[in-house]
Amino acid sequence: MQGICRLPKIAVAGGVFACVLLFGGCTTWLPQPDPVPVEPEVVVVEPAPEVVPEPEPEPEPEPVIAAPPPAVPPITIILTSSLPAYVDIASELVGYFEDHVVYDLSQESLPPVAILRSVNDSKTSAVVAIGLRAAQAAVSMSDRPVVFSHVFNYQQHDLLTDNSRGVAAIAPMRAQLSAWKEVSPELKRVGLIIGEGHDERLQNARLAADQLGLKLDIRIAHSDQETLYIFRRMLATIDGFWLMPDSRIMSTRVLTEMLDDARRHKVEVVVPNEAMLQLGGAISISTVAGDIAKSIASVLRRIQAGEIEQIPPVTELTEVRVTVNE
Repeated sequence: MQGICRLPKIAVAGGVFACVLLFGGCTTWLPQPDPVPVEPEVVVVEPAPEVVPEPEPEPEPEPVIAAPPPAVPPITIILTSSLPAYVDIASELVGYFEDHVVYDLSQESLPPVAILRSVNDSKTSAVVAIGLRAAQAAVSMSDRPVVFSHVFNYQQHDLLTDNSRGVAAIAPMRAQLSAWKEVSPELKRVGLIIGEGHDERLQNARLAADQLGLKLDIRIAHSDQETLYIFRRMLATIDGFWLMPDSRIMSTRVLTEMLDDARRHKVEVVVPNEAMLQLGGAISISTVAGDIAKSIASVLRRIQAGEIEQIPPVTELTEVRVTVNE
């Protein structure tokens, strides 16, 4: 035991310190391998979707309140008499105008001049005259625009002025002949007698007859007796007679004799109203009250709009009523 050598404590402590320095400095003193380069990671970033801002809603438009239509000006209707043909037109016409006044010259206690004076002092916008007497009074005395109807010989009575317009008293000539031809397909030769002053109407009749393959024999008369004479000479060459409502060349006596002669010769007579079928007419081709009223209302609307200068002197009708005497 005594032979063992003991080192001083300080020596041991120094050896331990040197070992610590040796191993503790390995990272500094030992050679290091070259660093391996690291590839950078590529990250693809998707572009963010474009955000489109939603449009702001447009403000709702404020409701537009339409202005009320202007009040329809009143009209005055004057009838020559209470004949159904006149009354039917007036009855249809009042449906177009809420504000209206109707006078019947055959029933009023006042004379036409007093009635027209009252009309001129009123707020009426226009006068409708139905029948010859009413038309003559209105055109001569009214200071308001006048629309007349149911007057066949308006030219003779100077009813067309700067302040008046008319609606035809009969259906268009072409419409009448077409309706007649449809009822009587065998019709070939037609006679027609009329007074003077209807050149345009006769020109339309000739054109319509040519288009329908009819031979039209037109004669001009100046009295009822001359009409009867021409008619009797004409009977042997026609198979149909076209009677016009021309009171200048026709009387009840002459009309009765003409219809009797036509029956004996088996000649069809077309008359302008249904009432004449009772006298012996074969076919009536007449106007339609609703069609006349519609035409008058159309003319009145244009007059109220200030267009009287653009309105034709006489407005044609568009409808016909056909009645066959069985």
